[in-house]
Amino acid sequence: MADADDVLSAEADDHFHDECGVFGIFGRQDAAAIVTLGLHALQHRGQEAAGIVSYDGTQFHVERHVGLIGDTFTKQRVIDSLQGNRAIGHTRYATTGGAGMRNIQPFFAELADGGFAVAHNGNLTNAMTVQRALQKQGAIFSSTSDTETLLHLVATSKERDLNSRFIDAVRQVEGAFSLVAMTAKKMIGCRDPLGIRPLVLGDLDGAWILASETCALDIIGARFVRDLKPGEMVVVTSKGIESLFPFEPQKTRFCIFEYVYFARPDSSVEGRNVYEVRKRIGAELAQENPVDADIVVPVPDSGTPAAIGFSQAAGIPFELGIIRNHYVGRTFIQPGDSIRHMGVKLKHNANRRMIEGKRVVLVDDSIVRGTTSQKIVQMVRDAGAKEVHMRIASPPTSASCFYGVDTPEKSKLLASRMSVEEMAEFIRVDSLGFLSINGLYRAVGEASRDDEQPQFCDACFTGQYPTRLLDFEGHDNVRTLSLLATSGS
Repeated sequence: MADADDVLSAEADDHFHDECGVFGIFGRQDAAAIVTLGLHALQHRGQEAAGIVSYDGTQFHVERHVGLIGDTFTKQRVIDSLQGNRAIGHTRYATTGGAGMRNIQPFFAELADGGFAVAHNGNLTNAMTVQRALQKQGAIFSSTSDTETLLHLVATSKERDLNSRFIDAVRQVEGAFSLVAMTAKKMIGCRDPLGIRPLVLGDLDGAWILASETCALDIIGARFVRDLKPGEMVVVTSKGIESLFPFEPQKTRFCIFEYVYFARPDSSVEGRNVYEVRKRIGAELAQENPVDADIVVPVPDSGTPAAIGFSQAAGIPFELGIIRNHYVGRTFIQPGDSIRHMGVKLKHNANRRMIEGKRVVLVDDSIVRGTTSQKIVQMVRDAGAKEVHMRIASPPTSASCFYGVDTPEKSKLLASRMSVEEMAEFIRVDSLGFLSINGLYRAVGEASRDDEQPQFCDACFTGQYPTRLLDFEGHDNVRTLSLLATSGS
């Protein structure tokens, strides 16, 4: 018997899952309530679980819960338990570390000189290697998350002060990390030297804030101060804020997929408004892949800004030909096998009045396995479309991500085993077009991609990874290994 949850899980597995979101505030009496609001704004980065750690001047308080922010942390009992004028939080989608309470962040431990909490967005590509070395020295790990590796490295560092021990720890790890940490006296933010994941600094009436995206500042009326620079570490205390640079300077490689999909459209990352970039992506897509059609229809919601840009550049009317149900969640019903045939309609439904008899251009952000695209195309055809053309607002995704995004193993990615023509036949469209890698770079403001030294991390499109993949070298089945690996996302 099929459960609706099984169908939803199958649909979710055909999309990239957002990484995670971090948020911290220092110097505000209602700190936990502010963090809750900030995490709510970052909910798109992780919907599985969340946690908050606060400090009240005497002791730390920890709350971790499975589920959405609005279902757990808005309860007065939970907020009341998180006393103090400083707090950090994390909202999570499990990548390769696995689900379960023991992997919910922030992680907290009592170290020799006091409590230490840390939350992490990204993925460490040498975490297993470092963990094995620590375990040989007697370390005991209570989770399967790479973030705990950082906690152990700070705890075992022989440096004298916390700042130095933190620097010693982050210098030993590789991969992508945007970190927010807290002790009894300070809050720390840090980005990896390549700046793969975002982290911004804000101010709320004198209280310093660290957050994954600017939309988390907007929700609380905070002022955006700046992006943390790649390789930068900021230390916030009651005396103010200090900026340190513990790494050797490197050419930055910010994740370009943040602009395609992950970041919220109303955020600005690395000085670029995400909504505007996505419209430019759509315009580039229209110029590179023209088509005679009657209407442009986004696959909601991620395809909407690109579809607007495509429509405007192509001079083809934009219509909401597919309506998304925003209230799909877990269900108590136990339906029969017939629900298997509902498929994508649990989340999307064709707006027949707009589609019937039309030549339709569907615009989506990416194709992963292709099964969802196949179902959406069939749904549009069933609604009476005369022709169905698919345009994708990114290059073909042909390689796995190791930097905090849950992607299938390479062999499960449609673009890794099929040509564009074969993919078009698989999803049953009249034509299929992807944005070129140079078109994507133009949309974010670059003349073209520097093939020798790319300006962004675009490994999911090119297979060119900006760091060593120490934990994954010599393994053919990336997904199997990654289940044993650990992920802080």
